[in-house]
Amino acid sequence: MKQSEYLRYDATALADLIRRGEVTSREVCEAAVERASSVNSSLNAICFPQFSEALAQKFPEQGVFAGVPLLLKDLAQEQADRPCTYGSRGFKNNIAPQDSEFVRRSREGGLVFLGRTATPEFGLKAITESELWGASRNPWNTKLTPGGSSGGSGAATAAGIVPMAGANDGGGSIRIPAAYNGLFGLKPSRGRISSGPVMGESWTGASSDHVVTRTVRDSAAMLDVLSGSASGDPFVIPAPSVAYADLMQQSPGSLKIGVFTASPYDTQVAPECVTAVEETARILENLGHKVEYARPEFDGMALARCYLGLYFGEVSAMMAKAKARLGASDSDFELDTRLIGMLGNTMPLSDYVLRRQQWNEFARALGAFFGGYNLYLCPTTGQMPARIGELETPAHLKLAAKLMLTLKAGRMVHRSGQVDQMAMESLARTPFTQLASLTGTPAMSVPMHWTAEGLPVGVQLGAPHGGEKVLLQLAAQLEEAAPWFGYYERLENAFPPAAL
Repeated sequence: MKQSEYLRYDATALADLIRRGEVTSREVCEAAVERASSVNSSLNAICFPQFSEALAQKFPEQGVFAGVPLLLKDLAQEQADRPCTYGSRGFKNNIAPQDSEFVRRSREGGLVFLGRTATPEFGLKAITESELWGASRNPWNTKLTPGGSSGGSGAATAAGIVPMAGANDGGGSIRIPAAYNGLFGLKPSRGRISSGPVMGESWTGASSDHVVTRTVRDSAAMLDVLSGSASGDPFVIPAPSVAYADLMQQSPGSLKIGVFTASPYDTQVAPECVTAVEETARILENLGHKVEYARPEFDGMALARCYLGLYFGEVSAMMAKAKARLGASDSDFELDTRLIGMLGNTMPLSDYVLRRQQWNEFARALGAFFGGYNLYLCPTTGQMPARIGELETPAHLKLAAKLMLTLKAGRMVHRSGQVDQMAMESLARTPFTQLASLTGTPAMSVPMHWTAEGLPVGVQLGAPHGGEKVLLQLAAQLEEAAPWFGYYERLENAFPPAAL
């Protein structure tokens, strides 16, 4: 199978070709390996290739995606007896004892694992530039970040190495790379996809696994493959009456959609991001939906503080795990990670619990909003992709060092303006994605706009808990009204190996 032919198909179409005997899985995987060999040296999307294994991997022929190649994210999507580094030198020797539910169900779906994709350390950033793996780059402009934390997956999918790749999202890590790479990215509801067997609720329930894809139908079909609880999960979400792959083909009816473009943190929003929302709103109106300006009412800075509190606790726990299990030391973690870990270790337990309880306030505010609207529409990100290395500024490093010195001196910083400043530095570029994570509600990024320079811009739509059906139905409408797959049919011309 030639690269040029391979790039024309999404995962659903490739599976159909294999099923009908027009091409073999090995031929498809060889085309994927050829594409990876052409572009990965410039994109740095794949951190752990498994090309030889993929060509020899057995798969259930009855699987939905039987024989189709998939890349796994090097964070939580663990394969038995294979490394999973979480983007950290502290976990570089971590070997997974068993498959995660994501991996097990992907195997059952017939997918062939081509390797693992790069992520920032512990998935903490909206850029993918770890000290362990180096910087991953955006195929639309290799001077720019592909986003994070599923940045390697986003870059690999956009560049045509695979038609879809594993991702997870605890604050925007599916939606942000989808927006920056011109992909479709759905973060499912809390509990829709099991985090087992190691976790009950990943990131205290803020994070969910899924994929980034080039088409809506691939995302829907993969949701069918991955959905459902596992033994010991904390709760069960009712399954849809029929498969998402079938539901997405139905009309969502006439929807009432609330639109907002202002950052919940009162930070600046790029004109391109606002334009993308306004263009999408006009398309939605032409499709028969009612669109008006409205937004959920909640305290934005409180949301930022609660999200940072989650960071502090999770990172300190991950560092402790690496030290206890793998013999890691402080020097094995990046400066920002060490700082966040210190903030976690010094945060009063009562403060952490109070912030976790406050998640309920955001859920109730969003619930009140959905009492009058079916969905919300807003930018996926507040800014366009940062340049590689741009966010490692002297001012940023100075603030981190100052906070660390304050902590080492034993002075309290958790109720100071320094932590608020850190929150704004961390979240100002991507202020729209944390709400769905802390409330456990589904949200998606849809590639609805391209700038004059040829960069993709995503818009975000969010629904009530369990509302994946209406999101996928609306996404299918938007995909038909403003098709974006044509960009990927021209991948070979847009990203020839010489240009990368």
